[in-house]
Amino acid sequence: MSAKPTIVLIHGLWMTPKSWDTWAERFRAAGHDVIVPGWPGVGDRTPQDIRRDPSALKGIGIKDIVDHYEAIIRALPEKPIIMGHSFGGLFAQMLADRGLGSAVVGVTPGQPAGITTLPPSTLRTGFPILRNPFARNGASPISKAHFHFTFGNDLSRAASDAIWESDAINSVNRVFFEGVGAAFNEKNGASHVDYAKPDRAPLLIITGEIDHVVPPAIGEAIVKKYSGPSTVDYREFAGRTHRIVSQQGWEEVADFALAWAVDHS
Repeated sequence: MSAKPTIVLIHGLWMTPKSWDTWAERFRAAGHDVIVPGWPGVGDRTPQDIRRDPSALKGIGIKDIVDHYEAIIRALPEKPIIMGHSFGGLFAQMLADRGLGSAVVGVTPGQPAGITTLPPSTLRTGFPILRNPFARNGASPISKAHFHFTFGNDLSRAASDAIWESDAINSVNRVFFEGVGAAFNEKNGASHVDYAKPDRAPLLIITGEIDHVVPPAIGEAIVKKYSGPSTVDYREFAGRTHRIVSQQGWEEVADFALAWAVDHS
């Protein structure tokens, strides 16, 4: 056993592993091995390269992505701490459902199947994708204006546009359609988990007060849905958006998540 547990970080939709640069650097400085794999089709490509050719993102579904991370995690010598942001937070919960992880943190996470809480701001973030069902297997770009609403709602438009240039990529449309569809199909939805699983790793759900994608109402609904003896904790951070892992003051959130995970792993 290593002195400190390995940490696996899973990024979200419209992002690459680059979105975790802040937390990864901080956790490595604290003595942890940190692994930040990209989704299938993302890998270690730059955002600029993916925007030029997003074809590798087409047709990828939730199961494809979770299987990809499961293979990576099972190859490790010991159970890691798993942290996921946005859809990555959903995948982290699904990996815990597969018996993986010593502790799991969902940072403004997507909800697993059967949770129907979908506030208006959440629906608005998905509208550019969901309005075109014929693009279900596509890889749609996110406009700068929509990125500002989704990720940069604490910033000026110019500051948000600069982050779009450096970080944003196309959507993996199938993942979004499957995630929304599963909200109304708890038993067979693509994002199914067993909420009563007795031996699931301890789970922490983190939300941001002014997040348009995953408002606190979704985080609260996730925590309420889980049952059984396994630990499920919740923390909301004031003034935080969906860009919580890099927004000014990210250190407070990262340190809280790490301390909780180490304490519970």
